[in-house]
This record gives sequence, structure tokens and C-alpha cells, in this order.
Amino acid sequence: MTDDSMKGLKGRVAIITGGSSGIGAGLVQAFAAAGVKVMSADTQEEAGRNIVSALGPDCEFVHTDLRIDADIDALVGNTIDRFGAIDFLINAACTYADEGVDTDRDGWHNGFDVNMFGHIALLQRSLDHLRRSDAASVVFFTSESARVGLPGRWVYPATKAALEQVTRSAAMDLADDGVRVNSVLPGWTEKPWHQTAPDETKAHYKKWGGRLHMLDRQGTLAEVANVVMFLCSAHAGFVTGACYCVDGGHSAMGPQGRERILPTAVRKAGGA
Repeated sequence: MTDDSMKGLKGRVAIITGGSSGIGAGLVQAFAAAGVKVMSADTQEEAGRNIVSALGPDCEFVHTDLRIDADIDALVGNTIDRFGAIDFLINAACTYADEGVDTDRDGWHNGFDVNMFGHIALLQRSLDHLRRSDAASVVFFTSESARVGLPGRWVYPATKAALEQVTRSAAMDLADDGVRVNSVLPGWTEKPWHQTAPDETKAHYKKWGGRLHMLDRQGTLAEVANVVMFLCSAHAGFVTGACYCVDGGHSAMGPQGRERILPTAVRKAGGA
């Protein structure tokens, strides 16, 4: 994807959290390729620095623990010192740590600290700079687990459900400042490590990629990045307060998945 087809990206400045792996790393690479100046933030320093080192001088990394306010202040300060502005705030970092019913108070605090509270603090500290931009866009990441019950998972889904509500509230309160706020809901997304995983692991993901998505496969990092870039682009100038599903139809399916189960045919076969 280039700025020729996604207007309003080239020359802008983005902070992307979770930039050392997974979807966050894919976003860092995609935004940099579109001509955006990127400040990548993560706790995985070696991986984060390796990624940005291949992307040129307009892409840098700052070690950031979203549970620590001083780290968040340093992230914002380093971005302004290096690039002079903040136009896009992409909140992709998260922890999946979740013991379900057995999660203790510290576990709940940790989940919300990383997935939600840290990103709210980052938005608050970035807000004056976002207000100065004529293209300010904030993107949160949610999950289908925010909308359904999943066995053994309490903390992660709760944080994502809260972020969906924050998306709506923030979009409302920041609209007069010209700051658009949206969220993205990805389905199962193929990561680089899937290519080198053992055959049985590949088979497992292929099976569930087909079972859980209408389009019969996992998504790609590029497909997720394209929607995030759209939400930051001039093409999405009238889009705010929305949640975009980039999940191959995953969240629209019922519990039978892609299997065709027709009660009328079953009754007929049974002589009913």
C-alpha cells in the first residue's frame, strides 16, 4: 500500500505501541512503507530495534512499558523531539495473560494496566499534540472476545470490551478537537512465525482458520494494516466512533461456524 492509493499518510507522524511483534510489527512496517514517520514502542527492545533498523531514518524505537507513566512521558517526549508532531496514535500493544476464574487482583490490574489504562494515559499525554494536527486519528484494538463468552478467559475480553466503550466516549468528546477515534477488531491473523512453525502447528492453525472465518482462512498482517491505514487516511475523514471488523466474518458467525446445519432437512430425513 502506498500513499498514492491511501491519501493523507505521507509525511505524517505515528506512535505505534506493540511494535516489536505480531500485528504491531506489521503496522510499523506498513506505515513506514507508506511514508509515515514512525515511533515504535514496546518492552521487547531487541526485536523492536531490529525491525526499525531496516526501515530507514524516519522510523525509531523507544522502550516503553505502558504500566509506567515515566515511560509513557518519555515516549511522547521522544516522538516530539525527533519528529515534531503526533498525527496518529495506534494502540496495538496488549497482554494475553489471563487465568480466568483464578486470576488474582494483581493479574486483573496487569491486564487493564497494559491493555487499557496505559493507552488511555498515552492518549491523554498525546492529546495537545493531536489537537494541533489537521489529520489526528486514534486507533484502538478490540477483539471478538469482547462480545462473547470464551472459556478460561476473563481479563483479556473485559479489557477489550472496555476499549470498545472508550472508543465511543473518546470519539464523542474529542470530535470538536478534530481528533477521530476508532477501533479495529482483527480475526485470527497469520504472523511470520506461522511460516516456520512445525507442520502440526501449521495444520492446527489452518484447521481453525477455516472453521472460524467465513472466508476459510486466517487474515494477513497486510490486511489488518490496510484498514488501520484507511482509518488514519484522508479517505476516512468522516469516520469516528466506529469499530471495523477485519476478521473474515468471524464475529458475524454463530456457534455452528461454517458447517451447514438445516433442521428442516434433518426432520425430513427422520420422517418428521
